[in-house]
Amino acid sequence: MQAKGLKLSAEEIYSINKTSLKDAVVWFGGGCTGEMISAQGLLLTNHHCGYGQIQSHSSVENDLLRNGFWAMSKEEELSCPGLSVTFIIRIEDVSEKINAELNDKMSEEERNKKIKEVSSQLEAEATQNTHYKAFTRAFYNGNSFYLFLTEEFEDVRLVGAPPSSIGKFGADTDNWMWPRHTGDFAVFRVYAGKDNKPAAYSKDNVPFTPRHHFTININGISEGDFTMVYGFPGRTQEYLPSYAVNEILETINPSRITIRTERLGVMDSYMRSNDTIRIQYAAKQSGISNGWKKWIGESKGLRVSNAMQQKQKQEVAFTQWVNADKSRTKKYGSLLSEYDKLYQQNAKPLKAAIYVFETALSVELLSFAHSFNKLIEMGSASNTDEKTIRAEADKMMKSVNGFFKNYSQAVDQKIFETLMPMYQKEMGSDYIPEEMSKQMKCAKNDFIKWSATLYHQSIFTNQDQLLSILKDFDAKQAKKLSRDNAYILARSFRTLYDDKIRSEQMRISDQLSIVHRNYMAAIIEMNQNKKIYPDANSTLRVAFGKVEPYQPANAVEYQFQTYLEGVMEKEDNSVEEFNVPVKLKELYNKKDFGPYGFNGKMPVAFIASNHTTGGNSGSPVLNNKGQLIGTNFDRVWEGTMSDIMFNPDRCRNISVDIRYTLFIIDKFAGAKHLVNEMTIVNEDY
Repeated sequence: MQAKGLKLSAEEIYSINKTSLKDAVVWFGGGCTGEMISAQGLLLTNHHCGYGQIQSHSSVENDLLRNGFWAMSKEEELSCPGLSVTFIIRIEDVSEKINAELNDKMSEEERNKKIKEVSSQLEAEATQNTHYKAFTRAFYNGNSFYLFLTEEFEDVRLVGAPPSSIGKFGADTDNWMWPRHTGDFAVFRVYAGKDNKPAAYSKDNVPFTPRHHFTININGISEGDFTMVYGFPGRTQEYLPSYAVNEILETINPSRITIRTERLGVMDSYMRSNDTIRIQYAAKQSGISNGWKKWIGESKGLRVSNAMQQKQKQEVAFTQWVNADKSRTKKYGSLLSEYDKLYQQNAKPLKAAIYVFETALSVELLSFAHSFNKLIEMGSASNTDEKTIRAEADKMMKSVNGFFKNYSQAVDQKIFETLMPMYQKEMGSDYIPEEMSKQMKCAKNDFIKWSATLYHQSIFTNQDQLLSILKDFDAKQAKKLSRDNAYILARSFRTLYDDKIRSEQMRISDQLSIVHRNYMAAIIEMNQNKKIYPDANSTLRVAFGKVEPYQPANAVEYQFQTYLEGVMEKEDNSVEEFNVPVKLKELYNKKDFGPYGFNGKMPVAFIASNHTTGGNSGSPVLNNKGQLIGTNFDRVWEGTMSDIMFNPDRCRNISVDIRYTLFIIDKFAGAKHLVNEMTIVNEDY
């Protein structure tokens, strides 16, 4: 990294003895990354990471998604129940301690049980007499293990978010694409007790003082500049064999893409014609679309990059290395043939699992009905005390209100009518649950008639009736819910998965786990003179690269920076995702960019060759001094295969330029008080 331009030491990036950059990076909400940008607990992440929180405070009358939100004082900041942020205190290699308790005679179940047991002991020791928490993760497919000591804060408040016309500009059309003109950021604040330690929400809490917060540099970027992304990437699979890549290309992605195309089509048609539905389904549609578009780009990237051929070439070299030594042949010689056999066995149950969850159990009525399973079983049992049942019923009452706040029966019923025929056609008799056949027979194989009857008769589409049942819940009410056709249908799909599909997959998965672990050990042994980086697993990582353009196709070349003029070029008031706020246009026309503009232009976003993935959303993008220059929010579509095969010539991460973030906060929102909290410099690096 230093050879590529980094001016920091390893100790300045990660240290357990003194303040370092890691102390300004947080795991945001368990799925994104955030960064501390002031000594008063101010936190920056992506708009799409905070989208659910922004939506939860929105209504038709007070639409924060459409209008944006800015707290002009700490008193105006909005509490976000259920949202937490986690700091990493230290990371410890516990591989020797765990591996010492494992042996090859163990089954996978026994092995996993022992890992969990030893990990729990180590975590208890690490957190004893502290307020810290800990978790342990496997690395290198279970060959190594690391313990993470953490500090978790649960009082996190929304401070500011631009309107979706900025924070989600381009929406699904531009998602995973470059050039990009999205101000994908949101601002929160972390609160603590008066002792600066984690505390449940209280009006008496005070802004958290972080151990470190990032200095922001508004000097700008140039081609070739060193960049570093610090965050919590979710999952990569860089060491998959060719058989797994083939499975992704021929089964997994085509199935999911086909199903979600239909599901999104239904949602889009309703959202465009009804504002209430648009707000209700905004976060749902965004989540579904995100994966859908990513898988399309991933498949395309894998094919263009000849991933299958490259993997097969690596496997030829691997075979030659194995066969060159008798001990290696004995130890690793059967790995590739075992892969071949297991992936062939996995084809049918894998597709069935995808269809169960992407069709049947993605129908909201069915997934909602199934969420009552625990309560129904408790109410039906004779040995469950009333207090326990009452607590679960109260919990479900809250769930009911939350569900119906963001639910449209018309949308869901149409999705049911669209997806269930797909399931029937693709699955055949082997994976059709008996209850589906029974209900279809009653509807004379008419899907529209079936859905009309199901939705009209189900208690789970009637909020008032459901709340009434929960208010006085007892065995009689449990029996009533258990006889609901939506619940019975949902249970039948879940039972099919649990009893048949999952058992088939688990048998194969256990065998694959062993092969994966041994294959990874072989790769490490084969490359013992090289650094082999572990796949991402939602733990703290550094990725580094440089600001640079790229050429995704013949005669196509993209520059590394976008500007506000690109927003104006894309403006289309007939399409909501390309609406431009009036004030933003006024600032653009006046060239009123404050200290954030550059040569009469307002930078918006940039790309660099950092290896990022899901979970890196919201990650700080740092220069060679460790100063904040942007916030990571996406990857280019042509490079989404980087989870499986990273190619620095083709893969680019996309970031909001920090100058655009500050411009929107200061000049557009008028929240100068937030900028005043930050440490901002304008210096060369």
